[in-house]
Amino acid sequence: MKVKKAVIPAAGLGTRFLPATKAQPKEMLPLIDRPIIQYIVEEVVESGIEDILIITGRGKRAIEDHFDCSLELEYFLREKGKEEWLREVRKIAQMANIHYVRQCEPRGLGHAVLCAQSFVGDEPFAVLLGDDIVMAEKPCLAQMLELFEEVQATVVAVERVPLKEVFRYGIISGEEIRTRVFAVHDLVEKPKPEDAPSRWGVTGRYIITPRVFSALATTRPGAGGEIQLTDALKVLAKEEKVFGYAFYGKRYDAGDKLGYLKATVELAMEREDLGPAFIEYLQTLLSERI
Repeated sequence: MKVKKAVIPAAGLGTRFLPATKAQPKEMLPLIDRPIIQYIVEEVVESGIEDILIITGRGKRAIEDHFDCSLELEYFLREKGKEEWLREVRKIAQMANIHYVRQCEPRGLGHAVLCAQSFVGDEPFAVLLGDDIVMAEKPCLAQMLELFEEVQATVVAVERVPLKEVFRYGIISGEEIRTRVFAVHDLVEKPKPEDAPSRWGVTGRYIITPRVFSALATTRPGAGGEIQLTDALKVLAKEEKVFGYAFYGKRYDAGDKLGYLKATVELAMEREDLGPAFIEYLQTLLSERI
């Protein structure tokens, strides 16, 4: 089966960025001149998927507005002769078929994914977290889709994390069956370093079979008192094959302040229109402070 749909959970409260996120979604914080969530949607589209469900919550209307048409803005840009900006604004509204559903209360990532059941139906689907940015020559999701087409089973993106940070991740237990591909036998959500079965942490990209919904429906609240997707994947790994994939690329946790700053600086340095002047500025700044 081919993966035709993607789900982007974006209903979190964004507490790590308060007070900036008191009145705006954390997914709409800008990375230079695009909101974080636009990078996620662009990765989905570049990977060949055009049907996207964004799980939102109360106070997330700005996400819907961003991906909608803005006739007044388009008229203004046309009248001012700003054709380049007009094309950019129109492209945002036309890049994909975007649907929305609300998660009424913040009950965890697993519950957010369960909210997508009627949209997904009986098909495998992709899940991309709304604040995980992966910069890669080939989109991370596209890499994972290639593996999925081969194995026709759940695939989770993993990366090797420092031992002191395993408590922040779902950690896989399994074996590397070939370069960058793991057979996953078990998963542990946010273990203590001494209890971690490995240092391979699940990151913000998944391709999941629809069997996960029955697992989620019976999953009890776990770490943090929330319904954890990792706990449902743990059940799935005992019933069918689950694979981990160590993707090519660099991931930024843009939902974390330091990760957000790193992403902003490094993305700016890569931009042809900003990079040279920005790098020069950074060099001057550092020389003054050393």
